[in-house]
Amino acid sequence: MTKFVALLRAVNVGGTGKLPMAELRAMCESLGFAEVRTYIASGNVVFESELSEASVKTKLERCLKTNAGMQTGVLVRTGAELAAVLAGNPFASAAPNRTVAIFLDAPPPADTLAGVSGQRSEEIALGKREIYVHYGNGMADSKLKIAAAKSGTARNMNTVAKLAEWAAE
Repeated sequence: MTKFVALLRAVNVGGTGKLPMAELRAMCESLGFAEVRTYIASGNVVFESELSEASVKTKLERCLKTNAGMQTGVLVRTGAELAAVLAGNPFASAAPNRTVAIFLDAPPPADTLAGVSGQRSEEIALGKREIYVHYGNGMADSKLKIAAAKSGTARNMNTVAKLAEWAAE
C-alpha cells in the first residue's frame, strides 16, 4: 500500500466549499482507502491505497461530485513526493507560515514567471509540480497573481511539514 496525501482545492476557505472533515474521511473510506486522517478543515487528507495516483485523484473527485455536490480539484502526492516538496523548499530559512507550495497536476509551464503580475516583495521559485512562494510581508496585502497557479492549491510549509510527517508514519 502507498501512503498518499490528497489536497482539495477551495474547501472551507472564505465561506465557500463547505465540507466537514468527518464527511471527507467517510468518503475516502467508502473508496477503500485505509488509515484515513484529515488535517485541519481545509481539505487535507492522508491515507493508504493500492491504487495509482491518477486513480486516487479520479475516484476522489468523482466521489466529491456525487456525494457532496462539489466540483473541486484534488491534487495528490505520495508521502515520498510530499517529503521531497518540503525538502526542496528554496525558502527554507524563511518563516514557514509565510511560505507556500502551490501544488499543480503537472510541472509549471516554462513561461510561469512571465505570467506573474502584482509581484512586490514576494519571491517565487518553480518546483517539480509546485510553485513555491515566499510572502516576505505576509499574504494579507499581497496582490500577487500567478496565472499558472489557477488550477492549483496552496499549502503553507507548516501544513506541508505536518502532512509529510503523517505520511511518513
